[in-house]
Amino acid sequence: MRRAFVIVLDACGVGALPDAADYGDSPDSDTLAHVAALTGGLELPVLGALGLGSIEPILGVPPSAAPALHGRLAPLGPGKESVTGHWEMMGVIPQKRLPTYPEGFPAEVVRALEQATGRRFCCNRPYSGTQVLEDYGERHLRTGELILYTSADSVLQIACHHDVLSETELRRVCAAARAVMTGEHAVGRVIARPFTGAPGTFKRTAGRHDYALAPPARSYLEELRAAQVPVHGVGKIRDLFAGVGIDHSHPGADNAQALDSTSLLVEQLDTGLVFTNLVDTDQLYGHRHDVPGFAAALRGIDTAISGWLAQLGEDDLLVLTSDHGVDPTSGHSDHTREHSLLLARFAGDRGRRHDGLLADIGASVMRWLTGCDAPALPGQPFV
Repeated sequence: MRRAFVIVLDACGVGALPDAADYGDSPDSDTLAHVAALTGGLELPVLGALGLGSIEPILGVPPSAAPALHGRLAPLGPGKESVTGHWEMMGVIPQKRLPTYPEGFPAEVVRALEQATGRRFCCNRPYSGTQVLEDYGERHLRTGELILYTSADSVLQIACHHDVLSETELRRVCAAARAVMTGEHAVGRVIARPFTGAPGTFKRTAGRHDYALAPPARSYLEELRAAQVPVHGVGKIRDLFAGVGIDHSHPGADNAQALDSTSLLVEQLDTGLVFTNLVDTDQLYGHRHDVPGFAAALRGIDTAISGWLAQLGEDDLLVLTSDHGVDPTSGHSDHTREHSLLLARFAGDRGRRHDGLLADIGASVMRWLTGCDAPALPGQPFV
């Protein structure tokens, strides 16, 4: 009747990986340290007590006198995005970088999208998700052309106003686009981006939906299901794994909703894995380099963790981690190639440091919940 909770603080990287420069990122990239420096210090008493400041120097978060297991984790494969980061946590290692489109999608891809969806498109460039609405929203309303854009990550995004297509209709378009983006154009995610409002006041809704590439290999999630362990995904977890290995999906379009869903599972769940993504530090604040917003989101997470710790028992494993960075001091607004944080609280922990692979998370969850390992998958358990 054991339980495990893996909570992903999206984009909360803790220092550049050795190959960061290959991704156009500074070797000094360090999301949490730079957010702390720019705000004059972070106030995170619970994360601090668990050992966040023991992982690396973070202004306002001193090393803990009695930390939980703590350290930094690195991917085995390429990438600096949510899809590959979450895959690696569960033992799926991409063999090659997913395709990106710094010049926009090729003409033959756009033609295939138009044929598959029956729609025409505008923009077709890497763009900020909010700026693209300001620059192309009025044209979209006037012509009916859907706004097609990408970023430095492996994504194809389609934005559409509610007055042009309903959210259901936009999702049909994106599902058709997902079917087109295969082979050499198999992007990590096709993302539906509905919005509302009038020119000058356009606003994205909570109706975002991700159509992820299916994981290319078996994951610890599937191993858990084979062992009759229920797997609960909160937020975009189900989307990131294209539903593979997920038994139940719970709401989490923003941190408030995801924290509420997770808190309810902490209270009510008897056994199984809860895998939660907390998206605001990436989607709302990270890409916009909104440092005060980022810090406030961390404080909200810190408060929620305090409530969980009061309810977790000897049979519970709590893992706090991240999938990549989004350093506010970088010269771009995209993800940064960084280590992931690791904080883990469980019975028998002696507060040691553990630096390893992202896949160590999946290996640890597997051992904690089943008493068994999955030798065919990467990762070394820290439990």
